[in-house]
Amino acid sequence: MKKGFIGRWFMTALLLGVCWSASAQGYRIEATLKGLKDASCILGHYSYSNKQFFSKDTAQVDANGHMVFEGNTPLPGGLYLVLLPGQRRWVELIYSGKETNFSFVADTAEIVKSMVVKGSKENEIFYAYQNELRRIMEGGGADAQKQFTDYQKQFLKEQAGTFTAKLLKASMEPEIPAAPKLPNGKSDSTWVFNYYKAHYWDQFDFTDDRLLRTPFIQPRLERYFKELVVQVPDSIIKDVDALIKKAASNKDVKSYLIYYITSEYENAKVVGTEGVFVHMAEKYYLTGEMEVSADARRRIGERVASMKPLLVDKIIPNLTLSNPEKKPVSIHGIKADYTVLFFYSPTCGHCKEAAPKLKEFYEKNKATGVKVLAIATDQSPEEWKQYISTYKLGDLLHGYDYTFRTDYRTQYDVFSTPTIYVLDKNKKIIARRMPVEQLEDFYNFYRKSHEASPAPKKPAATGVSKSSK
Repeated sequence: MKKGFIGRWFMTALLLGVCWSASAQGYRIEATLKGLKDASCILGHYSYSNKQFFSKDTAQVDANGHMVFEGNTPLPGGLYLVLLPGQRRWVELIYSGKETNFSFVADTAEIVKSMVVKGSKENEIFYAYQNELRRIMEGGGADAQKQFTDYQKQFLKEQAGTFTAKLLKASMEPEIPAAPKLPNGKSDSTWVFNYYKAHYWDQFDFTDDRLLRTPFIQPRLERYFKELVVQVPDSIIKDVDALIKKAASNKDVKSYLIYYITSEYENAKVVGTEGVFVHMAEKYYLTGEMEVSADARRRIGERVASMKPLLVDKIIPNLTLSNPEKKPVSIHGIKADYTVLFFYSPTCGHCKEAAPKLKEFYEKNKATGVKVLAIATDQSPEEWKQYISTYKLGDLLHGYDYTFRTDYRTQYDVFSTPTIYVLDKNKKIIARRMPVEQLEDFYNFYRKSHEASPAPKKPAATGVSKSSK
């Protein structure tokens, strides 16, 4: 994920250790691993996804495979790993934050099967669960899945209240009942989708921040917002606010949800959804509900002020520039059914790569009523004209600010180049920050889906004029 300002701020806060709470006591985890000696192991935990690992401690392994992780600083609860040296292998440990002193013995050749734990009920049941799962799967048979499902239900019932059960539930899919039938006899797939979405978070405890240090929350969030939420701002915002409300009683989980959603839509991957970032910033950051420094709040406010007038469905602010002949050219003065604005830097590598694609787009679509205004945001007039000549872009409209007064970053949200806007005939924004590679497909899809319906035929002449009625 490309992090904007929100992402950079939150990750800095996390690494400084200011986001998460923990119990007030230290920890001691003693381990003996057969097949390991005279090395060092790292203790750490998952964070948000299985792609992120945060190291918490290192221990030396003696000649007998014995090591001790201990410290006076409390460890926050979560799913921890003991990373084995020189191997892509690890030992998983449930750390509830309540059982702070325990030990385990295992053989590195068969960690799960050989695991023996003392002093931690959480890890005893965690490994009992894994061994039973292994036994069922190795047994095979047509009813293996049913055996596992029955065992899982019984396990979760018997171990209700443990962090292990909560962790397993967090990774589970909703159990969907039989769908009602449509008149044609087929199952109602829309009902199935709506039921699945409505119950997607039933087993996830948003009041427990220990789940932040497991590999489940980020992948589940990604799937929810990419596959289950309609990608239009109003729908996203409705689901976002409802989800954050679930975490209202836990500051850490709530903060993470706000951070994740805000950073995802600060650099929106779906055209037209940047309004979600503005909503998040205004509702949670600028009101003080999400705690950030005064400087961070100021910078977020500036970002919102820049983006808000440039969201989809807004009329883009006008801008008057000079063309290569030093004649005025303005955005609102362009007469076209559609206008593409291409903000670029003449010396930018990506802008050079984009030029042939932009030219190809224009040549293929100019007969449909589209015009392209290429706006150089910096460099000298000579470099600007050289860019036009080198890439044979003479058929496009071009603009340059000889006064050097236009702040493209603030006025047109041009934080990187190239930046592309697509406008309708009224200069209303229909797409922003459009990748040049997607311009062709988006333009043709939008144009065809918004073509005016044929005008109704005039009624046959009746021989009666307006004046005689």
